[in-house]
Amino acid sequence: MRFSRTRLWIVSSGILVVALAGGSVALLAAAPTPKAQSTFTAEPTTDTTALALLATLPVKGKAPMTGYARTAMFGKAWIDEDRNGCDTRNDILSRDLTAVAKSGRCRVMSGQLTSPYTGHAIHFVRGNRTSAAVQIDHVVSLGDAWRTGAQRLTRAQRVALANDPINLFAVDGRSNEQKSDGDAATWLPAAKTFRCEYVSHQVSVKATYGLWVTPAEHDAMLRVLSKCPGAAAVRSPFAPVLPVPAPAPATAAPTSPAP
Repeated sequence: MRFSRTRLWIVSSGILVVALAGGSVALLAAAPTPKAQSTFTAEPTTDTTALALLATLPVKGKAPMTGYARTAMFGKAWIDEDRNGCDTRNDILSRDLTAVAKSGRCRVMSGQLTSPYTGHAIHFVRGNRTSAAVQIDHVVSLGDAWRTGAQRLTRAQRVALANDPINLFAVDGRSNEQKSDGDAATWLPAAKTFRCEYVSHQVSVKATYGLWVTPAEHDAMLRVLSKCPGAAAVRSPFAPVLPVPAPAPATAAPTSPAP
């Protein structure tokens, strides 16, 4: 659907991403929907390409890190944000690992992971000295999110961003530590075959949560997605509804004096 210089995409169930003239992005919803009991499955794609969605993101410089604190601003790691009875880390391990062995319904004790960032296989075993071999990466790091618009979100929206499955991958610990809070301009997965999916998720997260990209980040994303122009954006299972500024009140036209 197109309205002159306004573009619309459905990125999340019930969430309408509106790209307005001037590059700003707003998220709309007809009505909030209840959270699903189990949202951590392969996230569905959309009819929109990540390349087209990238073109809607505002481009500007980074905000300062002033005021950033992981737990205070984005919540404790890891919580049961989708209320399915399991915390986010165990949900993502269950989703991304194979040959999973659990203690009880949620707690992943072991499994096999092919890290999407390297293509290397890892045998995961839970333990004080072994759990860190597999880490959960925020595709859009929380530090980067803070510098590109998350400061203006509510805390509940930031907690959702930190636990949103489209923003999370189980990966090898070394890659996660090397990336730190880098964006696409400073870090990309060593496995080039995964870069399109990685950047598609970054674009989808930034659009869903109303974040912007820096000029260097935009150009890096564009270089990746230009090699896979058909790569689809992905839907978030529980994106928050961001406030949309109310239109300015209409100014009454001056009346002409009576003759």
